[in-house]
Amino acid sequence: MNKKVKFTDWGLTDYQEAWSKQEVIFDQTVSVKTQNRTNNTSNETPNYLVFCEHPHVFTLGKSGKPENLLLDDSGLIEKDAVYYKINRGGDITYHGPGQLVGYPILDLDNFFTDIHLYLRTLEEAVILTLADYGIEAGRYPGYTGVWLDADNEKARKICAMGVRCSRWVIMHGFAFNVNTDLEYFKYIVPCGIDDKDVTSMQRELGYTVNLDEVKDKLKTHIAALFAMELY
Repeated sequence: MNKKVKFTDWGLTDYQEAWSKQEVIFDQTVSVKTQNRTNNTSNETPNYLVFCEHPHVFTLGKSGKPENLLLDDSGLIEKDAVYYKINRGGDITYHGPGQLVGYPILDLDNFFTDIHLYLRTLEEAVILTLADYGIEAGRYPGYTGVWLDADNEKARKICAMGVRCSRWVIMHGFAFNVNTDLEYFKYIVPCGIDDKDVTSMQRELGYTVNLDEVKDKLKTHIAALFAMELY
């Protein structure tokens, strides 16, 4: 198993461009696995962990309902946002500046072949990062992602997740609200959940958080939990 993971930060990147770059890596990795199976070879598969931010964008997953976007075309233009239907699980979500988006593109055969464990492990990395800032977070039964006060009526989501998997190669990842403009969540029914709030580290702490510092902490927790060798 190859535990080496190439880390890269794409910075502020257009969503469609990031999607295309992910797909190239994803397809190449699936191709290596297919060739290994066909030719009875054991060529090593690569792993990547990508961090970035996106300009304002709403994305709808395969199981999502278009009516969960509450803006029409003119509203999208007014809010300087774009809208994409994409090939991942989940419903609708928002990405924008100040939100830390992570795209692990991994061959889970190098780690563990369990999608639920994969998602729970990603969640744990975010939970540990929040704990570094004194924010107590956890999981909301029946929903993916990271929540605050999940056990009471003040439940609010701080990190959304989605995943696509083929031959145990995964792409997509998480959207972690650090300094996100939460106004944009008013224009969607986030992840199809219409009775729960959305929050950010900035809102919870009352100040603008150093995003690079959060990246370093989160990257460290992800690497430790997955036993990755980042380079």
